[in-house]
Amino acid sequence: MSDDTLQAAARMTAGASMWETPDWPERGVRRLKLADGPMGIASGRVDERDIALLTPCPTALGASWDLELVGRVGALVGGEAVRLGVDAVLAPNLNLARSPLSGRAFEYFSEDPLLAGLAGVAWANGLQVTGTAAVAKHLVCNDSETARDTMNAVVDERTLREVYLLPFELSAEAGVGGMLTAYNRVNGAYCAEQHHVVTQVVKGEWGYPGVLMSDWFGTHSTVATLTGGLDLEMPGPARFLGTKAAEAVATGDVPAERVADAADRVAAFAQRFGREKRPPLDPIDADALLIEAAAAGFVLLKNENGLLPLVPGRDRTIAVIGPNATAPCFQGGTFAKIAVTPEAIRPLDAIRARYGEHCRIVHAPGVDPQPRLPAMPVRPARDLGDGKTRGMTVDYFATPDASGAPIGSETRDANSLVWFVGVHDLGVFDRPASIRASGLFLPEVSGTHTLYLGGTGAVGLRVDGVEALRRDEPVAASDVMGKLKRGDADSATVTLEAGREVAIEVTFVYDPARVHGLWYGIRAPGTPEAMLAEAVETAHAADAVILIVGETSDSSVESKDRADTRLPAEQIRLIEAVTAANPRTAIVANVGHAFDTAWDACAPALICAWYPGQEFGRALADVLAGDREPGGRMPVTIAMRDEDYPAFDLTPDAKGDLPYRDGTRLGYRGLATAGVAPRHAFGSGRGYADFAIEDIAFSVDAQGGAIVTAVVRNTSDRAGGEVLQVYREEPERTLVGFARMWCAAGETQAVRIVIAERRLSIWNDGWRRLPRVTLLAGRSATDIVARAEIALASAP
Repeated sequence: MSDDTLQAAARMTAGASMWETPDWPERGVRRLKLADGPMGIASGRVDERDIALLTPCPTALGASWDLELVGRVGALVGGEAVRLGVDAVLAPNLNLARSPLSGRAFEYFSEDPLLAGLAGVAWANGLQVTGTAAVAKHLVCNDSETARDTMNAVVDERTLREVYLLPFELSAEAGVGGMLTAYNRVNGAYCAEQHHVVTQVVKGEWGYPGVLMSDWFGTHSTVATLTGGLDLEMPGPARFLGTKAAEAVATGDVPAERVADAADRVAAFAQRFGREKRPPLDPIDADALLIEAAAAGFVLLKNENGLLPLVPGRDRTIAVIGPNATAPCFQGGTFAKIAVTPEAIRPLDAIRARYGEHCRIVHAPGVDPQPRLPAMPVRPARDLGDGKTRGMTVDYFATPDASGAPIGSETRDANSLVWFVGVHDLGVFDRPASIRASGLFLPEVSGTHTLYLGGTGAVGLRVDGVEALRRDEPVAASDVMGKLKRGDADSATVTLEAGREVAIEVTFVYDPARVHGLWYGIRAPGTPEAMLAEAVETAHAADAVILIVGETSDSSVESKDRADTRLPAEQIRLIEAVTAANPRTAIVANVGHAFDTAWDACAPALICAWYPGQEFGRALADVLAGDREPGGRMPVTIAMRDEDYPAFDLTPDAKGDLPYRDGTRLGYRGLATAGVAPRHAFGSGRGYADFAIEDIAFSVDAQGGAIVTAVVRNTSDRAGGEVLQVYREEPERTLVGFARMWCAAGETQAVRIVIAERRLSIWNDGWRRLPRVTLLAGRSATDIVARAEIALASAP
């Protein structure tokens, strides 16, 4: 390899910028634009200025058990990528919900590797139909957030192969464009340097031809990274690869062939996905799909005495209670957060629209809908001619003391502002400078208001020119990501008079950093006791109650795991009080992961809605009214007690090790092995229609696998869906196949599920087919309706 060729190849091993791959004009290779996922196209700025469609979270999509639907959602995101000029999306997330504490569990399709892998493949295939690349992440064992930059997942080879690598293996077989290595270590080596996983397994055994790229700033070395098998360091400009790759070849530390292979893979990736794209969906079709997908993921866990659906048509009063009725959690708090359209309809408004002509809808929040950081409902201090009448006027200054004329101004209607270096279009972020945000607030009630303020630099807040809050010290660089997502803020009180407008001014002084954030809010007077009393009174006077509880977007965050599995204590008190006041209460839980539902005996009906995306409101109204089925089945297990989860605590030990002691027996597998009953089983759930599963038969096929056939009959007078699930019993209960079907009233369908040989094999220094297996067919991991022991063909 000539020196010029080596230099050109080395340049291909590092990104060109924050969100662009390198180009190679001599080979006709152009730069590709990347964006984060998986719930839509994240702009890189992650603020309210760049609107994109927000889909249900992967957990909600996994709950649908509907691979065809998941594929259509992937195609929708691909269409958004085309619209926004994006060539590759960092998604799907193929990590597993190993513990209910995982801060990013809402981005995972399931606790089960087969369901997660097949759903991820369906999503990726849908995305790539549009000509947009899917980059599956995070390879591998990035199943928690605590100390994720240094944590060492200690995992045995059988568990690694059968569980955590399986979704990536399926995605490799499906031809995803790339894979993104994780921040953490596995068995001692950083994932960006993991020779065994990246080179021996992914590239060697699987023969995967795609590109292996680092997560952003996830590289630590030059030689170990290249010899480990990584092809592309992101983002650019280079830190450890690029020209340093050529230097490593010159010193003999890295073979020239390794750099050439990396460059060829990056070039092939760019040539494959740098071509003509498919246009996005029509907006009307997109809205319909988002409603369909949200409803398909709703899991109806309880429906005693047929409380649901609450069919409109009678003159009655329905109380809509709970914080998430007006402040829904559409998504979790990652750096792939989507800027949702302001027109997204809240559940309360959608229910009023659906029921308004037939029922009287009354509302009480019961608890504070924004317990951590309330909104800042102001009008701009200045009219910038942008047509915006809500939000703060944000002025950017090139000086630390906000002196002189601003170098740029905009209106921002948000209470949390984020700026990434290299992708902003206003302001100066490479030297000390400042920002001023100002607006006019009109109090609706007189009394003591609470002000909130936080930021990654020095911050201050004034009310009518009087200082109310100030913090001079910046946030430590190591905590910036967590602070941004949690919105930790200082607070102060000020007495305001109803109807007398006051000027709010926030100042923010910062030093150069990779990312900056500023957040603020104001809370009007009100006591928890009064809010609870109003909710109880409202519930008591209603014919039925829809109680919508759950999380805020800072409850599940990237870079931080949760402390517990419980809803906030004030919400549990609300549940107990409202259900005591009105036993005809249906609870909707807007939570993105497995959580404690010890309170669910209080209510006859319970729906897990997950984080359902921007069409939460209309999908929920349709399901409550009976226009749609709650189509979901549990993609995770909810245990009776926290100590029942096979994996729970996610804190590494003093050496930074996090042993995967549950091995292959994570989630429902571990509970079944221990003989412990879950509160809500993996795969459980029901719709409004009833089904009979009949004539189940098991047989061996000629390829070394098995076949399960059955007849599924809708025994009700309405259309609905059922999911037939097949598990093997040895050496632990394991999902090996499933079929999702939809049937009209009274319709019968024949079902055939083919179980591949690999699903009936275990890893023991190679894949070994089990000689005999017990297959179980049923509606969940615990609701088994038929079983058979079968002898498999002799292993080759």
